[in-house]
This record gives sequence, C-alpha cells and structure tokens, in this order.
Amino acid sequence: MVKVCIANNHPVVHFGVKSYFKDQDDISIVANVGNFLMVRDILLTKEIDVLILDLELEGLASIFDVKNILKNFPKTRVVIFSNLSEQIYAPNAIKAGVSGYVSQKEKLETLGQAIVKVNEGKIIIDETVKKNLALIAKQNKNERLYRKLSNREVEVLRYLSDGKRNKEISKILGLNEKTISTYKLKLLQKMNVTNLIDLVNKAKTLEII
Repeated sequence: MVKVCIANNHPVVHFGVKSYFKDQDDISIVANVGNFLMVRDILLTKEIDVLILDLELEGLASIFDVKNILKNFPKTRVVIFSNLSEQIYAPNAIKAGVSGYVSQKEKLETLGQAIVKVNEGKIIIDETVKKNLALIAKQNKNERLYRKLSNREVEVLRYLSDGKRNKEISKILGLNEKTISTYKLKLLQKMNVTNLIDLVNKAKTLEII
C-alpha cells in the first residue's frame, strides 16, 4: 500500500483525489495539507511514501523549498500535480529532484499510475509534457528563449508578473533586494526586452508564466 499525502490549496482537489482513491487497494491517502509549512510536520509524524505537491501551494516560495524537503526526507517521493506551464516547470521540477510531474488537466487515473511508478523508484513525466518537450526542439530561437532561464529567474519572473516589487520578492525568496534586481536585469537581457511591461507580456506569450 502506497501511503500518500496531498498538499494543495483547494479543498475540491483534496475531496476529488481522496474520493477517487478511497476504494483502491494499492494507494491510501493518509494526510492532507493546505500549506507548505505543514508538509514538514506531516513528514516528521507520518510515514509518507509519495507527496502530491502543487507548486502554487500557499507557503511554497521557491523550488528550492522542494529541494530541501527531498534532502531532509529522502524516502519520500514527490510528484508535482499542478496547472503551471508544463513546458517550463516539468523540466525544472525533475531537475530539482522530484520523481514526476502530472498536469491537473489529466485524469486522476494518470495521477494514480504516476504514484505507483514513482513509489517503485521510477522517474515519470506525463505524456503531454513529453510531447511539449519534443515540440520545443522544433521551435525557433525566439520561442526557445525561456530555456535559458534558471529556476530562480523563472520564480522571480512569476512574482514580477503578479505585480510584486523587488523588496517584496526578496522577502518571499529570502534573498537580498540587490540580488532580485540582478535577476530582473538578467531577465530583461535574456528575453531581449527593455522594460518590465514588455518582459511580462513576452513571458505570457511564450507561456512561461
């Protein structure tokens, strides 16, 4: 029996996932959390084989927070279950050490298959993600700009697009404000734009955010 914890902001997701798996013999939902700060507490008190994590979970500021969880709880596998852009976040998440990435647009059957596979030690990526990654190689240079962005740069870009200022982002990510300014400058250079408005618009066009 694979013991699973769901970490998601939305009660409807918790209800839907628990309802789907309640009668299955190989998967058991043993915990639910709605804030990233609760994840560590659950992992300290319960034996969790697979953590189903939404990258937009409240309290989750950075992919580096996920890395720390993986480092501190190496026996727990992490599957990202999110609506965020697959082209960007699936490769970054796998690179960070998660075992799988499933879009919330997929059927719960797909999530179930992912849970079983990662519990067996496999690294899986959703079929839609694989197709998107295959298309990336065929895109022109301008469309591939986002592949030059680091995890941190993508995170800073997301917060900038939400209207947050450098000082706010620095507090969220626990970085110096000057460091955020440096990331912002690098983003402008890499995306070949000269101002924040054009940066955000281009990022949206390329489905980075």
